[in-house]
Amino acid sequence: MKYLFTVGLGAAAGLSARWYMLRRDYRQYPSYPQGWAIHLFLGFIGGLIGAIIPPAFLEGDFSAISFLLLAATQFREVRNMERNTLTAMEATEMVGRGSGYIEGIARVFEARNYLAIWVALAVATVSEVVDPNRPLQVISGIVVAMILSWLLNHLMQGHVIGDIADIELVDIEFDGPVLVAGGVHLMNVGLPEARQTWLQKGLAVRIRPKGPNWKATLGNIGQMQAIAHDTSSMLGIYMDVGEQEFVPIVRRERESGSLIMIIIPSERDGKALVEAVSRVPVLEGAVRKPLQSAAGKMLD
Repeated sequence: MKYLFTVGLGAAAGLSARWYMLRRDYRQYPSYPQGWAIHLFLGFIGGLIGAIIPPAFLEGDFSAISFLLLAATQFREVRNMERNTLTAMEATEMVGRGSGYIEGIARVFEARNYLAIWVALAVATVSEVVDPNRPLQVISGIVVAMILSWLLNHLMQGHVIGDIADIELVDIEFDGPVLVAGGVHLMNVGLPEARQTWLQKGLAVRIRPKGPNWKATLGNIGQMQAIAHDTSSMLGIYMDVGEQEFVPIVRRERESGSLIMIIIPSERDGKALVEAVSRVPVLEGAVRKPLQSAAGKMLD
């Protein structure tokens, strides 16, 4: 009972931090009540683990600390849960996320539970420092939780495509039945009606990397699939099930390393397409930095 207030304050801070990081955006995941319940409960467990560590340390119960840290490692199962869920949902997507994107989302959900532990640990530590001043414990706990939650969440924000590449609209044309955008031959469109649809409603952009490192990053297949999926999620798509001739496509220019993307969005708006592509996240697993190697510097 001696540390009940500290543990309760820390656990509440960890839960609040997890709720703050559980945002619903255009990706719409997790958007269902069951998903929120699962992640908030895991955030509470993480907050409880972080809040108990300072009292255990003060009591000299190092075996309990070791046990708590061992329990925290079980959050790796969160990654497996998210990976399995998203993989099962992949068959229902008109434009799939791809395995690279799924793995990135799973890592993020796992990491956010660890961040909840850090926030709870910090709040519980501050609470014990100012104990037994209850008002000061509450105020300092709230301030520490808000600052640390924002800071950790901000540090987790990676690059987006707009940070690593310049994006410009390019024209769509046909060389016989072959669709060409930005001088790159992309695919064969056999039906005249489909070709007319592309010319009337289709849009294309060139994604030009800002440096050799980003050129290598954009060349990752998972990153290319993520661009197609996220852009389709933000703008909507014209295609229906089975209409392969209208599937958004991302292809790479071999010489420059730029990407060419074609899509028929729900509404034909070039500015919206450029904005959507610029906001696609750069996948953690796709990042490459060849210039940090001796061979890469020789080729630069």
